[in-house]
Amino acid sequence: MLVEELPIPRFMKENLKEIGIVELYPPQVKAIQAGILEGKNLVLATPTASGKTAVALMAAANHLVRGGKILYLVPLKALASEKLEDCRKLLCAGTGFKAALSTGDYDSSDPWLADYDLIVATNEKADSLLRHNAPWIEDLSLVVLDELHLLGDPDRGPTLEMVVAKLRRRVPEAQLVGLSATISNAEEVAEWLKAEAVISEWRPVPLREGVLYGRRVEFADGGVWELNPIHENVMVNAVLNVIADGGQALVFAMTRSRAESYAAKIAKALSERMELVNPEDQRRLEEYASKIFEIDRSGFSEKLAQLVARGAAFHHAGLSYAHRALIEEAFRSRVLKAVVATPTLAAGVNLPARLVLITGVRRYQPGYGYQIIPVLEYKQFCGRAGRPGFDEIGYSAIIVRRRDEKEYILRRYILGQPERIRSQLASEKHLRTHILALIASEEVDSLQSLRKFFEETFLAQIYGAYVIEGLISDVLEFLRSADFIEAYDGRLAATPLGRRVSQLYIDPLTAVKLLEIYREAEKASTFGLLHSIALTPDVPKIPMRRFSQKLLEEEIERRLDGLMIPPPDPAEEGYDGYVDAVRISLVLEAWISEVPEAEIYERFGVQPGDLMALREAAGWIAYAASQIAKIAGYRELVKPYGVLSERIRYGVREELLPLVRIRGVGRVRARALYQAGYTSIEKLREASAEELTRIPGIGAAVAKQIKDQL
Repeated sequence: MLVEELPIPRFMKENLKEIGIVELYPPQVKAIQAGILEGKNLVLATPTASGKTAVALMAAANHLVRGGKILYLVPLKALASEKLEDCRKLLCAGTGFKAALSTGDYDSSDPWLADYDLIVATNEKADSLLRHNAPWIEDLSLVVLDELHLLGDPDRGPTLEMVVAKLRRRVPEAQLVGLSATISNAEEVAEWLKAEAVISEWRPVPLREGVLYGRRVEFADGGVWELNPIHENVMVNAVLNVIADGGQALVFAMTRSRAESYAAKIAKALSERMELVNPEDQRRLEEYASKIFEIDRSGFSEKLAQLVARGAAFHHAGLSYAHRALIEEAFRSRVLKAVVATPTLAAGVNLPARLVLITGVRRYQPGYGYQIIPVLEYKQFCGRAGRPGFDEIGYSAIIVRRRDEKEYILRRYILGQPERIRSQLASEKHLRTHILALIASEEVDSLQSLRKFFEETFLAQIYGAYVIEGLISDVLEFLRSADFIEAYDGRLAATPLGRRVSQLYIDPLTAVKLLEIYREAEKASTFGLLHSIALTPDVPKIPMRRFSQKLLEEEIERRLDGLMIPPPDPAEEGYDGYVDAVRISLVLEAWISEVPEAEIYERFGVQPGDLMALREAAGWIAYAASQIAKIAGYRELVKPYGVLSERIRYGVREELLPLVRIRGVGRVRARALYQAGYTSIEKLREASAEELTRIPGIGAAVAKQIKDQL
């Protein structure tokens, strides 16, 4: 089927041709035949790179020309940026339609989004907008649900399920298009959405799956790939074989440390075989390496840059956004030859390679020990094999270290079927958040209407809503005892405190913990405020260097007067959590004291991506703490937490806040301005642009940007 024959607007046909799409893939044809362009609900369950996004945006084009509004939901911020770019290329180029990204600030209904035709948002942001009853949601005519198989993810699944259930109530006439990996029960998911399932195993690049034992890849079809003996290490040898043949390799490792170690092994091997990287690619690799080092000139960036210069890199959650963007760009441009990634990459950014290697199928899970990974996760890994336009065949292989493992791996993973997607909503942690949100946003107002809502969930579709009756009762009792809701004669209503907690998009347990601290606190230093938010379940316990217990206890003793609650007895259950919060607080204190990022990484053993995640979460919880203090009557804490939130956001001492709020002035430039005597906005107004350019780090463009804002 040709694009020219489709019943879609002319601009969409031209924009598709512009990116090289003139004929549809078979799964896209099936979606067209199933009525996606006529407004039918659809679940498209097909492999990676089979054209799911393009066909969803064809449907979006038809909605736009009829005055419709589109919400495109994704699970990750990184994926949101990628999809926004797709939307701008295909739907906005040359049309006047406007697309926006909405991923942050959970305390707003974002009324500005009413002016946009297409909104790309994370599932969590969409949930927050629904809690704030954003009025423009009623205008939606199409909702695209990307990575729909994540309904089965224990962390992200419940929010996605609740968002879908709410949207089906708010905009029952809106078309729903779910995009999913190949799953065993696509029809069951489609039935829940009152949709038709379009299922296909077709891929633009054929995939051969196998196991790698020694120098042989044995495929499920009985074929064998004998690798050349280039390197003694099994994993490195396979990677070098593919690079020698002009391809790229994507290796999956189960931990960050292994990802870094394997990338180092590949880089070392490439440096010993210079002929595998041509001179032009080598020149460009050195340019990328230089850009990576210049991000923050830290030891972490230096380590990554040294690997990139030799043709390999690691990719995991410890990388900053800037690191990730450069690694992904270098790999897509085929200059970077190998990337070793942790599983987070499989659920996010699309980086296809000729060979996908999976280095193991067991992963350590706290409390459970080593567990084998699901078949669905394996299928997500190998779905990255084969790059359209560059590879005739994609190869994936699981490395086995013993001969007797081969048969088991072949049977379970290579020939196995992905698990059925199951609802993860029956979890008290998620239910306490979502039940409060339903009551606070007046989605439900009685026990009866609450039960009715859950009858419309995917959970009820599979198990029946009765399975969580007991959990619902427990959660309602918890919310009532915390004074977040009132329950009388079967009626349910949120208190002002409960409504605010829901709007702030925090775990109700975080609010309970903060209120406990407020009641006990007699004083609060800045460190004490940091420690109070670090004690909440919403602030992540990031990977970092382990400090001795003695050192941490000395820190507690030294700062005891400023801590909001005293430490429990070392024998008590909460002691370890209290000490852990001190570790987190030390990192945050260094950040708001303007310690350079590179020094923070070295001092605490944290990585850039983790520091960013900590800053975002802690800044938000500090803001939430000020709002909870306000509504609960702890007026003396409102301003300190509010100021702390801004300091965490910008990474500065309090005196720099007026300066750092100016666009283009970060923590380093703000300190340079302050030290040069520009200690207030008034003094900056009096300065000329020329005078500002004399300050280190401020060129003519930045000086003009500063003056324009004043």
